[in-house]
Amino acid sequence: MSLAGRLTVSYQFGACMERMSLLDAVFLYVENDVTPMQIGGVAILEGPPPTHDELATRFAAKLSLVPRYRQKVHFPPLNVGLPSWIDDTHFNLDYHLRRSAVPSPGGRAELETFVGREMSQHLDRARPLWEMSVVEGLEDGRWAMVSKVHHCMVDGVASTDLMSLLFDIEPNPPAVTVTPWRPRPEPSMVGALTHAAAGAMHPVRAGRRAVEALRSPAAVAERGVETARALASFAPKLKPPPTTSLNGPYGPHRRWTSAKASLADVKLVRRGLGGTVNDVVLAAITRGFRDLLLGRGEQVDGRVIRTMVPVSVRAEHERGAYNNRVSGVLVDFPVGVADPAARLAEIRRQMDGIKESRGAVAGERLVNLADFAPPVLLAAGTRLAASMPQRSVNTAATNVPGPQHPLYFAGRRLLESAPTIPLAASLRVVVGIFSYDGQLHFGITGDYDTAADIGVLAEGIERGIAELVAAAGTGTTTGTAAGTTAPA
Repeated sequence: MSLAGRLTVSYQFGACMERMSLLDAVFLYVENDVTPMQIGGVAILEGPPPTHDELATRFAAKLSLVPRYRQKVHFPPLNVGLPSWIDDTHFNLDYHLRRSAVPSPGGRAELETFVGREMSQHLDRARPLWEMSVVEGLEDGRWAMVSKVHHCMVDGVASTDLMSLLFDIEPNPPAVTVTPWRPRPEPSMVGALTHAAAGAMHPVRAGRRAVEALRSPAAVAERGVETARALASFAPKLKPPPTTSLNGPYGPHRRWTSAKASLADVKLVRRGLGGTVNDVVLAAITRGFRDLLLGRGEQVDGRVIRTMVPVSVRAEHERGAYNNRVSGVLVDFPVGVADPAARLAEIRRQMDGIKESRGAVAGERLVNLADFAPPVLLAAGTRLAASMPQRSVNTAATNVPGPQHPLYFAGRRLLESAPTIPLAASLRVVVGIFSYDGQLHFGITGDYDTAADIGVLAEGIERGIAELVAAAGTGTTTGTAAGTTAPA
């Protein structure tokens, strides 16, 4: 059979399958017994909690807009290709909607314990990779919506788009309508093999890229220069930072806590001391890690905490595409700097340099290069990389912008929303940031056994914002030189 004929057969058998992107598949490959790779959120809403019928009706009405939530992962036989998404012919919405409660009146500690336990549990790979729990019993009659979605389904920015579908901008929206759904049949063994084999034809894709290069040599040259500059920006940070307790083996259990700040305060700092909102946020997190390390009796003089800061490379026209389009940059948090204005100035200097070098494209280019590796080798290599200790990065901090107006779910106002992000490699503590309705919410995930003190980090972040506000109010624009030991 000709190549065209084989591709036609592949299309016919694979019509019910959608191949997973390389980056999405990586988040599946790195998962193991102690590393559940799910992201999520903790939303606190006004009471009373919705009934099960209200909840189910609301989700059922929105699922037609997000088909992935009714699909499960299909792994090809012998890993001859990348995993695919197929309809779950036994999809049961009630399985994914959970209900729980904390001892009433539940405070922050009770809710955070619940979240840590939930984020320790792996999602069932035989079903669509998401769950949502209603948590009752919170003080003041409030309730929480705790969601978790596997990272292979969606990245942080796309998660924000999903939230906008579930929530309303007014308390009394029009009644929702549930659209009937009929799953497509699961592929046969022959169909799955044919579809996977067609996707594994890397020489064909490479040839297509070569043809495109011949058609647009100037664009290819520009991308090459851009990539070289971006990769060069990583070179100074190939040397591992000093070892800290933030890295090392971790167990299967998680802790979670949160902190919050006013977006108006952050903008005040930005106007008074310069930089961007993101610069101010990272400077406050730096104070939190400084406090955490000092509380552990570790030396901070002249030290930095190297941080992976994921950056969305999703173009505006890609909004609504629920796949992962993220890259990352490396930022050295100057925890050895005691003065808040000096910490912000150093963060700003690094971020300005990254923007000039377009460093965010480097990670994306490197991931795309892996597209030439057979999926079976990619899976094995990624798992191996995740299982090996690495010291090039100490932590990660993800900042995702959210809507700056009130949202409602079934008529209940959303009061707060903080993210949950997974641990990976040797990172024992990570931070997620989400802005909503004039507030910044920090979600901090830590290993249960080695990071019992993440509350110190949360308090330090809030103190970091407060001290920057004070510095901005006094007109302070310069601070103590890096590496000094002035009191915090």
